[in-house]
Order: sequence, then structure tokens, then C-alpha cells
Amino acid sequence: MHIPHDVVRTGYDSIGERYHEWSHRSEIRLSFVRAVLDRLEAGSTVLDLGCGPGDPATRMLAEHHHVLGVDLSGQQLRLARRHAPTAWLVQADIADLALRPGCLDAVVSFYALGHLRSSVHAPLLSSIGGWLRPGGLLVTSAPLMAGDMVEDDWLGVPMHFGGIGADATLDALQRGGLVVERADVVAEDEGEGKLVEFLWVVATGRRTRCLRGRP
Repeated sequence: MHIPHDVVRTGYDSIGERYHEWSHRSEIRLSFVRAVLDRLEAGSTVLDLGCGPGDPATRMLAEHHHVLGVDLSGQQLRLARRHAPTAWLVQADIADLALRPGCLDAVVSFYALGHLRSSVHAPLLSSIGGWLRPGGLLVTSAPLMAGDMVEDDWLGVPMHFGGIGADATLDALQRGGLVVERADVVAEDEGEGKLVEFLWVVATGRRTRCLRGRP
């Protein structure tokens, strides 16, 4: 029986720079990073969950904000230190993260939720709702699949994938005290014409009158 976080950590350690080369040009992710930058005042405090190699999201956000990047893979964090040297970087399982309530202006997580055990999705989304300041911003991609699986050959390594599906994700966000502004299923070409769909979500805390930056 596999242990999901061990599979994820070992896999991302193994593929190292290859993952960065494969992923960092994603126009869909870039568009959502730019949306975050448009919403926040300079000097905001941002949590990047599953920051990976730190490029492009961590790097772009850290140019204007105080960014904490968290990732399970030590090798990915070594790359992130090079790409985003001003960010604070921590090696940890994002499902086990504990932060002070109301300490963040924004949380971003691009593609990382899909590597978590399905059982921890709802608790993590609830935690994010608590970490955000009133009116704080969440931008994330979530898997459409429900359940857990290991793909034997993902970029050359075994990789764990887990999710709870779109409806359960939206329900968990609302139960976590977040208001969903946008939830779109977007297809992305992962190469060689292979299309993969994600649920892209933009959400805020309930008291939006406190939102920093432009509406």
C-alpha cells in the first residue's frame, strides 16, 4: 500500500528540473497569477501551497509581495530558492500546515491539490478559510476526479493523484467560510494533445468590504 505523500515527494525529487521545464510556460496558470497580482496591494502576505520550483508563480508574486512557499519536495525547493530568492520557503506537507488565523491576504495553489489524499481536501480548504484575513483572496486549481489513484508513469515516475470532485470542492469552500466568485472548468494541453481539465476557483472571505487592493 502506497503512502501518498511519500510517492509525491519521491516523484518530485526525482524529476527535479524536468518538471520546471515541462510546466512553467502554462498560459492558464500565468493568467491566474496575473489576476492575483491585479487584486492585491504591494506588500501583501501570500501563501503559495505546493510552490514547486518557484517559477513562475512564486517568483512573480515575490517581486511585489511577502510570499511563503510550501512544498513537500526538497529538490523542488532547491530550485525555488534559485528562482524566487526573496520568498520564504518551507518543506512541509501542505495538508499538515498550521498557521495563525487571519494572517494572510491571499492563498494560491496551482495544481498541488490534485496530489493530496482525497480525505484531506475539505479540511485543508476549511483551514485556508481560517488563515485568510476577512475578504482575503484564494486562487486555486482543483481536480475534477473523486478518489485516489497512483499513475505508474507520470513524467517518468509514479505519482499519486486525489480529489473530491467539483461539487464537493465548492461545498467545502463554502463550509470553510469562503465566497466563490468564479469556478470554471478549464481544459489544458499537457503536451502531445493530451487535454486535462481542472476546476479553477477564485474565492474570497465573507466580509469582502475588508478586501485589500482593487475590487
